[in-house]
Amino acid sequence: MSRSFRSKPRLRWPKKTGSDKSVEEAVREMRQNTAAAGEGYRERSLKLHGLICAKCGREFEYANKHLLTVHHKDGNHHNNPSDGSNWENLCVYCHDDEHSRGLLGDYLSSEPDKK
Repeated sequence: MSRSFRSKPRLRWPKKTGSDKSVEEAVREMRQNTAAAGEGYRERSLKLHGLICAKCGREFEYANKHLLTVHHKDGNHHNNPSDGSNWENLCVYCHDDEHSRGLLGDYLSSEPDKK
């Protein structure tokens, strides 16, 4: 019985043409687009609802507003109405708590495995 082994084709990087962007340029552009899209609704929510956590009531100043996040009430990050009805400003601690509640509830309500 004889076996034949074929060598695997080698993967090669595509050739760079004159119109291709460098990796650094592509990453920079992607970060700018992401930041611009993300800050749009965040800044609007901070202006509408103020620099205060909707859950614990902690007040924030401009210097520490990075600790205040925007929570989407329906869980859909693409649902960003201009009136802010789907947003609530939560501090990072309350935001983590809000997202872990479902996990904890599922864990506590599940029945132990019957063996």
